[in-house]
Amino acid sequence: MPRAESTQASVHQPDPGPVRPTQEDPVAAAGSELIGGPVGRFALLGTSWWTPIRVVALVAIGMFALGLVQKAPCYHSAWFFGASSQYTKACYSDIPHLYQGRGFADGLVPYFDRLPGDMPYLEYPVLTGLFMEVASWLTPHSGSMQHQERWYWMVNAGMLMVCASVIAVCVVRTHARRPWDGLLVALAPAFALTATINWDLLAVALTAAAMLMWSRGRSLAFGVLLGLATAAKLYPVLLLAPLLFLCWRAGRWREYGRALAGAVVAWLVVNLPVLAFAQEGWWQFYRFSHDRGVDFGSFWLIWAQNSSNPPSTDFVNTTASLLVVLCFLGIAALALTAPRRPRFAQLAFLAVAVFILTNKVYSPQYVLWLVPLAVLARPKWRDFLIWQACEVVYYLGIWMYLAYTTSGDAHKGLPVDGYHWAIAAHLAGTLYLCAVVVRDILRPDRDVVRRAGDDDPSGGVLDGAADVFVLGRAARPAAPAAPGDVPQVRWGGGAAPGGVASAGDRPV
Repeated sequence: MPRAESTQASVHQPDPGPVRPTQEDPVAAAGSELIGGPVGRFALLGTSWWTPIRVVALVAIGMFALGLVQKAPCYHSAWFFGASSQYTKACYSDIPHLYQGRGFADGLVPYFDRLPGDMPYLEYPVLTGLFMEVASWLTPHSGSMQHQERWYWMVNAGMLMVCASVIAVCVVRTHARRPWDGLLVALAPAFALTATINWDLLAVALTAAAMLMWSRGRSLAFGVLLGLATAAKLYPVLLLAPLLFLCWRAGRWREYGRALAGAVVAWLVVNLPVLAFAQEGWWQFYRFSHDRGVDFGSFWLIWAQNSSNPPSTDFVNTTASLLVVLCFLGIAALALTAPRRPRFAQLAFLAVAVFILTNKVYSPQYVLWLVPLAVLARPKWRDFLIWQACEVVYYLGIWMYLAYTTSGDAHKGLPVDGYHWAIAAHLAGTLYLCAVVVRDILRPDRDVVRRAGDDDPSGGVLDGAADVFVLGRAARPAAPAAPGDVPQVRWGGGAAPGGVASAGDRPV
């Protein structure tokens, strides 16, 4: 196997201290004027009770509370009266509707008891079903159905607020020198708007905790948490693929094996009891995911609604799967040929993003899957806010489109063509963020994390590790700088003495 030169990062240099976003990010500096401007050179940091982790957690809770306020019109009436008012007010949530629709109001046990209607069993993974059931236990089963549904939503909102706080705290602690990046999560508008539409925050919180464990070198704990996250939502299992490529390049097979074993065992522990005693109910999630036709938010829907011969469900399933495989092969090539091994968060973001972009459905709350990964992959306020603006456009677009389709002859809301433009905004925003992440991988000097002096703070055992298997240009060590050449630098550091960098560094 070809062996690349070691690219030891600045983990072996003196710790330069935490990164201050108001000093390196123009958008953050401009925004800080609302609270007094950028931090000064002589500020006494670390002496106040207001540590970054506390500030970020409180901001996340505050934004979550604003998201609850945004749902107030539905809480008081729109969930219960009028076919389209919950859409025109953009405050729809699955939670109150599924309280009765999935048998929680009647005390039915998920997966074991058959449901009346078109959906025979609960169509969610097992750990999410348990989350929903626990919320039902905490809901008073008395009074009118509207009263119970309001209580059920509030109980779930309280539990999901805990998940939101966990996500923000985990992001703060994953990049130890960049704690203020957590504000991107806490202040993300799409995060606040979609947090209580469904139960996705449970899987997102477990995934964020798994990323934190991997950054601390605890591969088994990472695997266990990722397995639990996959038992709550299917997408977290995708992170094992980019991690495989990175561990292959670094030769970290033992750590990857622990992570994989932990994920498999944790997933089996949660799923096997239900599979053994309620097989039909357990399969419902997978059956529903396979049989579901082209739905909201996907480019497949644009195709289907503009074609006299729309694609069949089987064709979309097969083609979408092939697209994901091809994209993952591209991610593998990127991981093994990039001039410096990509950061784990970068490839994790790309893996989940390509799944979202190629999937046959994009529910508005799916943006939650990407928010913490996007912050870790590209903690740049301008790019993050561009993407968030596109997601807010889509959030408003889908509800206005549903208002249009449910308002009869009144046609309140957004017609089909307008909704297609909202989908295009979502796709364009996600593709834009993918593009800048790929650029950072191919040009590590453009990566704000590495430019600040780090190698891979979310990489755990990969942080600063030597490469043992690379392909293409990455297999050829950099030549010493000749007189007149651009000086070579360490990641985030200054020029090396004499204009020559340490082994494995590239000219910037």
